[in-house]
Amino acid sequence: MDRPITLITGSRKGIGKYLVQHYVYQGHLVIGCSRNEPDWSLDGYEHYQVDVSDENTVRAMFTSIKKKHGRLDHLINNAGIASMNHFMLTPVSTVNKIFNTNVIGTFLFCREAAKLMQKRRYGRIVNFTTVAAPLKLEGESIYAASKAAVISFTEVIARELSPYDITVNSIGPTPIETDLIRSVPKEKLAALINRQAIKRYGTVEDVANVVDFFLKEESSFITGQTLFLGGV
Repeated sequence: MDRPITLITGSRKGIGKYLVQHYVYQGHLVIGCSRNEPDWSLDGYEHYQVDVSDENTVRAMFTSIKKKHGRLDHLINNAGIASMNHFMLTPVSTVNKIFNTNVIGTFLFCREAAKLMQKRRYGRIVNFTTVAAPLKLEGESIYAASKAAVISFTEVIARELSPYDITVNSIGPTPIETDLIRSVPKEKLAALINRQAIKRYGTVEDVANVVDFFLKEESSFITGQTLFLGGV
């Protein structure tokens, strides 16, 4: 295969930024996006300023990718937001914001990426879910529901895209020390980690290890699967 072309959403910071560096150093041409411009740059990396839930800007981004590169090999749907609150205290504006990013964003990027991938009959898509879904985590009803939707979506489109040799899998990280969990009380995080078989925070390296596995050419027989970290 030529130099792999890998698209990562939510790439400005946290896990997304790490994955950009990880795959650039592996020799990929990496394309990323976020709502705001990053305060860093890297040879072998192209950035788009995009709201993942905005259909028009997402389609414009893929039109640009198609014109510049003509193909896409990998999509990593890392962009996501969370909010920890009792559901009775959660405003509908928060619900809309979470579902727009986590579900609509994942849907749009999968749809547009699949159009590019199907022509070459090759592709790897990795979506992000969370251990908050199987753990039924209190205070995370909307976040967990949005990520449960990502699991169901992954399982169905894996079947729809299998005739094109495109695999679709998802990864469910445990808490990782990024901005996403900065507002969560320490005692809540400690209680969550205590429900894992392996009682520690996840790391960006743990995530990259699973994504590496899903992206491998040898993983062509693995699709529609969700791998949760930490022994959940």
